[in-house]
Amino acid sequence: MSKLSVMEHPTIRKAALRLLPFLFFLYVIAYLDRVNVGFAALDMKKDLHFTDTIYGIGAGIFFFGYFLFEVPSNLILEKVGARKWIARIMFTWGAISMAMALVRDVPSFYSLRFLLGIGEAGFFPGVLLYLTYWFTQKERAQVVALFMTANAVAFIIGAPLSGWITQATHNWLGLFGWQWLFILEGFPAVLFGFVVLAYLPNGPHDAKWLTPEERDYIQSRLGERTDRHNSDEPLMQGLKRDLKIAGEQLHDSRVLHCFTLFFLMVGGMYGINFWIPQIVKDMSGGGSDLIKVGLLTAIPYSISACVMVLNARHSDKTGERRFHIAIPAMIGAIAMASSGLPGLPVWARLALMAVAASGMWAILGPFWAIPQLFLRGTAMAAGLALINSVGNLAGFAGPFLVGWVKDKTGGFMYPLMVLGLFSLCGSILAILLPPGLRRRNDAEPLTTSSRDQ
Repeated sequence: MSKLSVMEHPTIRKAALRLLPFLFFLYVIAYLDRVNVGFAALDMKKDLHFTDTIYGIGAGIFFFGYFLFEVPSNLILEKVGARKWIARIMFTWGAISMAMALVRDVPSFYSLRFLLGIGEAGFFPGVLLYLTYWFTQKERAQVVALFMTANAVAFIIGAPLSGWITQATHNWLGLFGWQWLFILEGFPAVLFGFVVLAYLPNGPHDAKWLTPEERDYIQSRLGERTDRHNSDEPLMQGLKRDLKIAGEQLHDSRVLHCFTLFFLMVGGMYGINFWIPQIVKDMSGGGSDLIKVGLLTAIPYSISACVMVLNARHSDKTGERRFHIAIPAMIGAIAMASSGLPGLPVWARLALMAVAASGMWAILGPFWAIPQLFLRGTAMAAGLALINSVGNLAGFAGPFLVGWVKDKTGGFMYPLMVLGLFSLCGSILAILLPPGLRRRNDAEPLTTSSRDQ
């Protein structure tokens, strides 16, 4: 990491080394708790007599709770401070993730997945907002990509781990292995909620490990306030006003374009995330060795993590965003649709899945640099959450369509084509990005209020 442009200055390197590995680790925990239902389903569907459609709905219903509370959560984070609010989010989602072990039927499955979405709402856009307190716009695609490689790492580490836990803990204390999976992988979120309270500063102004000169340097290079935490204003009064600001953004064509593009990308990503253990198990002959399934599942994500950082780094270097999204998405779409074709050997299917995952994940760094071209202040807190929450509704659409189409057709060929179609449409929409959003520093800030200027 020391060679990255983000960290050329000693002060920025100091902040990056202090914050990025920690935030990265938190996101690994968060993402694993979000998608470990994919491994649990390998046995849970059979034990609870769930169809693929039921599983697809339950996997995706997470995003309805996520959608409803994402924007308010991010606005509250801006007001009460990142440390307290991120800690609260971790306590909540960890406890609910552990409670997934109590699933007994369809209503409890749907209810707990919905509550998990509510519990985790605000974490990802909250961290994106938090990073804007530390790093300049020209660095953010690279910084976000480094942070978001946690998506891939969660599978690289979590897939073999989840397979081992599910297989090794079966019938411990009378519980199924998938129940232990939820308990053991949910507990770290609760534990690290306490660590966040002790470790994470609200911003540069609150970082005791920086000298006064270093704090001034970070804030001066951003050209904007980095301490938006305002404890003097009544929370509900400020929240009502800021929700109004968020609503006004629905009339901004740039915000609409961003969350539509993200919706299409997310549909393909989460279709893979929630189903890849079952896809890999099917590709490898449907055996019962869950550790092997976990190891094979990790292969596509190991490759995509590297591609993700390289694409974001090149996007930051050139300042170009549009084709750094469109080209990987197009490649990912073709590979995903091709991976389900009949007659392919297992190694070829896995290779195509690796290309597909790399293409879909490579877009994340350049994409999340785009809203920060035109959002400022409270509009940024609300806008990032709005784009993420609306886009993530595709996290319901993708898994549901895969389950429904698989129930209708009996295999993964057509579901994988559906996922490829999501990414293909996203690629086309990326090509059609408005001129002001195609390159860094071309767009005018979205005005919100005098308080944020």
